Amino acid sequence: MKLSVVIPAHNEADSIAECVTNTTAALNGAGIDYEILVIDDASTDGTSGVVEKLAESDERIHCHRSHYSHGFGLTIRAGLDRFEGDAVAIMMADGSDDPADLVAYHRVLEDGFDCAFGSRFVGGRGRVSKYPQLKLIINRLVNWGIRALFRHHYDDTTNAFKAYRREVIETVQPLLANHFNLTVEIPLKAIVRGHSYGIVPISWHGRSSGTSKLDLREMGSRYAFIVLYVLLERYMSRGDYLRPGLDPESSHARPPLRPGRRFARSRAQEESVGRRTRDDH
Repeated sequence: MKLSVVIPAHNEADSIAECVTNTTAALNGAGIDYEILVIDDASTDGTSGVVEKLAESDERIHCHRSHYSHGFGLTIRAGLDRFEGDAVAIMMADGSDDPADLVAYHRVLEDGFDCAFGSRFVGGRGRVSKYPQLKLIINRLVNWGIRALFRHHYDDTTNAFKAYRREVIETVQPLLANHFNLTVEIPLKAIVRGHSYGIVPISWHGRSSGTSKLDLREMGSRYAFIVLYVLLERYMSRGDYLRPGLDPESSHARPPLRPGRRFARSRAQEESVGRRTRDDH
């Protein structure tokens, strides 16, 4: 299974080289076929030049200018338009995501799941470092609210770092979010439209250079819009947008509309399937 890694980047010249080289090292070490797509969101600090230099020695590294207007979500969507792999992972350019977790994601997808979701909070906060306290409180409240509304038993929906089979990206179209709210639109649509997912614990480290592009004051209403939009689809669309092959009137369609619990698989249990569940079809 070839894994495409889409990395949206806006003025990340100080961190992008380490992010890309650590990612390629992890994937090469695991023997995973891959491509790296850095999507430049109108950077003015030479981000593209840094990536193009890396691409000279690795033909699987690519840098593309986003063909959409400015915006984090639009930049990811530009990458989703271009990726060529059997599956795609979305990864942050600031080095906050651990490339070793991509290996765990790849194995979850190979196990047969449609989506690989990571949780930074399985078993407590031991896997999270340098997370600003106010953002952490808001994060936990928002994710608790989403979990209560959708009853999917997943506690890190807002985290962008996830992986999907190609057919999932096709199923969740059309995408509406232009900004950070895309990070909740894709997984929620995937769940509501009938895709299975496995959850693994992942690590997160606060950035060591540059500044965060997320403005909580600006994003609140946009997150609420997307959550409510997908919630309306879940309860009022009568299965019109379920992935092909699922009959909304059959018992097979019920689990995606009322998801049951999924369990996490630890990287320490790589030799076994571990603790996991999928939709009961």
